[in-house]
Amino acid sequence: MPVIHKTDTCLDIDPALTPPADVALAVDTLDFAYPDGHVALRNIQLTVGRGEKVALVGPNGAGKSTLMLHLNGILRGNGNIRVAGLPLTKENLPVIRGRVGLVFQNPDDQLFSPTVFEDVAFGPLHMGLPESDVRARVECALEQVGMESYADRLSHHLSMGEKKRIAIATVLSMGPDLLVLDEPSAGLDPRSRRSLINLLRDLSLTMLVSTHDMLMVHELFPRMVIVDKGQVVADDLTEILLADEALLEAHGLERPPLC
Repeated sequence: MPVIHKTDTCLDIDPALTPPADVALAVDTLDFAYPDGHVALRNIQLTVGRGEKVALVGPNGAGKSTLMLHLNGILRGNGNIRVAGLPLTKENLPVIRGRVGLVFQNPDDQLFSPTVFEDVAFGPLHMGLPESDVRARVECALEQVGMESYADRLSHHLSMGEKKRIAIATVLSMGPDLLVLDEPSAGLDPRSRRSLINLLRDLSLTMLVSTHDMLMVHELFPRMVIVDKGQVVADDLTEILLADEALLEAHGLERPPLC
């Protein structure tokens, strides 16, 4: 795991493309500018080990969401990205999008089918799987998020906490190697937030999670990456970075209470 401090600001893969067992994500010298010229990412270097749970933190506009949208090819910048050893190229996009489970901040951006079952089945169906396999994946994914009794419910009638769980299930049904979540605890009441934290703790998946919830970071993520002005400015053990109040303040962050 790299240590950086700056004071300034379920698919088959070709065995030849299989990465070292400990590498889930590798981002190398990634740059990106929007059409209006705004530079959002500058020389991003990031490696996430298989099984790691990593928090991505920083002020609004730091580039966190832009980085996440690169991980399954929604945005394409200059640089190299490998997911589970597979280079992110146009030809590999169908496989990459099955291996990177991207969960948006607003679950309504992800839930658009009439029922929960249909939402969770959408990805496996578009993978061309037979109906029996699709049903098995949906049942497994809903069980993983504790929503197995919700298959016939209307997605748009659920609470925010329930919708977030179903949104996670929609990507779990794809059998991802990497779970990427954008502000998962935003908009949740305390009980739903606690339930979500327990869910994420229990999932044995590699995770990269963008959040402003520093107490959740302290509790759940052993490693923290700080991004500001499109750059990785710190990457270390969470307990070390949270102890550096000057670093946190310099990048619009606060040490959480009880820490």
